[in-house]
Amino acid sequence: MERDTIVKEVVEALKMFSRDIRTQIDEMGSQLRAEIQDTANQLRAEMQDTANQLRKEMQDMANQLRAEMQDTANQLRAEMQQFRAEVNERFDRLEQKFAGLRVELTETQETVHFLASKTIQHEKKLHHLAKQLESVR
Repeated sequence: MERDTIVKEVVEALKMFSRDIRTQIDEMGSQLRAEIQDTANQLRAEMQDTANQLRKEMQDMANQLRAEMQDTANQLRAEMQQFRAEVNERFDRLEQKFAGLRVELTETQETVHFLASKTIQHEKKLHHLAKQLESVR
């Protein structure tokens, strides 16, 4: 009987040991799940932070690009206005030259017309004098 008692005590000790081990395994499993959950939460937070940082950097880059494009557009507008002013100034000078040339051409035409009429008058006089000279001879 003593043997049965010893076996029962050993079996009971093994059951208790088994329960203790199961309890420890369950506790370790719970701890592991909690650590995994914490790690997952940390990773989610880090990913969210990284995503937010990337969004901010992209927005900053977009704003910088817009500003640079606006500066370039303003610079081009200024250059175009300066070019337009230079072209207008040159056209004004050309118009003044053409106006001067028109005046000179008009004066030259008037002079030519005057000289042509004088030439005709002189030719008529010469013709008339030639007739008179013929009639005298």
